[in-house]
Amino acid sequence: MRWSKPTPRRFVAPASRRLSRGRPVPAVGALLAFTAAILLASALLLYSSPEEKRISIYSTAANYSLPVLERNGDEYIGLLEVFEPLGAVSAKANGSHWKFRYYDVESEFTAGKTRARIHGSDFDLPSNFLLENRRGLVPLSCLGTLLPRILGGPVTFNQNSRRLFIGNVAVHFTAQVSKTTPPKLVINFTAPVNPTIATEPGKLRMVFTREAVVAPGSQILTFDSKIIPSASFQENNGAAEVAVAASVPLIASFSNDGRTITIEPPPVATTPAQPPQTTAGAATASPTSGTIALAAIRRYFAVVDPSHGGDERGASLTDQLAEKDITLAFARRLRQELETRGLATLLLRDGDSTLSLDQRASLTNSAHPAIYICVHAASQGNGVRVYTALVPIGTENRGPFLSWDAAQTSFQLISRSAGTSLVTELQNKQIAARSLIAPLRPLNNITTAALALEVAPPSNDVSQLNSPAYQQSIAGAIAAGVADVRDKLEAGR
Repeated sequence: MRWSKPTPRRFVAPASRRLSRGRPVPAVGALLAFTAAILLASALLLYSSPEEKRISIYSTAANYSLPVLERNGDEYIGLLEVFEPLGAVSAKANGSHWKFRYYDVESEFTAGKTRARIHGSDFDLPSNFLLENRRGLVPLSCLGTLLPRILGGPVTFNQNSRRLFIGNVAVHFTAQVSKTTPPKLVINFTAPVNPTIATEPGKLRMVFTREAVVAPGSQILTFDSKIIPSASFQENNGAAEVAVAASVPLIASFSNDGRTITIEPPPVATTPAQPPQTTAGAATASPTSGTIALAAIRRYFAVVDPSHGGDERGASLTDQLAEKDITLAFARRLRQELETRGLATLLLRDGDSTLSLDQRASLTNSAHPAIYICVHAASQGNGVRVYTALVPIGTENRGPFLSWDAAQTSFQLISRSAGTSLVTELQNKQIAARSLIAPLRPLNNITTAALALEVAPPSNDVSQLNSPAYQQSIAGAIAAGVADVRDKLEAGR
């Protein structure tokens, strides 16, 4: 990927971060703007709420998360809800008394009392037991001692972070930075993981909400690397987070069935030094004269973006088939077809990771490709629908600045030309195809030719979406269509 300087003539930023040119605002406009700001602030105050408190529970039977309730200045949890995913449970309320049974272990609680009976023995709660609509609530702080009495096995409860481990279920990890150029941070886990991944300047964050990932020997890991100097572990509100610090943008990829995550700068390739050019009477530079061949950052012709990923499954095409899996499989085939035609291609997601729409647009714009292709899948209809952007009404570019939602405006003609070429090639291969215009993000935010593909099955059999032959035929036609307009796309860069 070529991380080149921003195009001098324009700067693209989301609307919320748009810069003005310093013109004085008319008095009426200023009043309206001020009034709107007050109303917006009031709305935020009225509707914003603090993050919901949650507890995550990890066991060999299930990993799950439950809401934590605030009662009388203390934190409570529904006891039945804690045990339901673990096995056979039942509960019965009789007045202020509440009987709870987990397999053959019986427990008795009384509303407003701290004394309980667990398997025939007394047990003291740190705060009163509560009964709400026949639902038994116990203080959150007692889980570390209460659950072993009922389960008959070890329990580890990190109350500050609200993470509870039943038995030996912890997922450990090791992290090491390679000595390669550029360096890679390789993190190996003892079980498959699927974190939510987010990036920000100087940092890549991985948040684990469903996996029992625990801290390594130290909360902060330091590496002998100027590019990836450190990583830190923290846990809070039922989740664990690994934050990787870096001096350059990073991407993450999965391998080893989800047990390995590799974090590294976007791929680069070096170009060999060219022979010195000579002319009559001109001096030449010797390889030993101190001339250094610079490493050229790879320039991608196409960016292919498999939609969804990570927590975003996309459409449930069948009970077993998620859209995110189909889009990734198809995108990999499309990359291969493009590269066999000499068109260097970057895949924004080459694993089951989460990327926001703004992240997808920002990564694409930073790469400065000739074309961006987003891939979707659908169970309805048949063939391929090729979309170009419909820029929202009311957005406009002002002077040297681009509106984030109107960044595609100057590239709509070349986008439609590319879309027409793709549809023609698809139809030549007897694949049903048509062109459409729609307000699909992140198309509006892309500063190059941009298309979205929605791949549907060839017939009523949705499972055909997973057919290698069907995916390959579409990928070949798409790549041929892109190659046909290669010169136009290069000129529009």
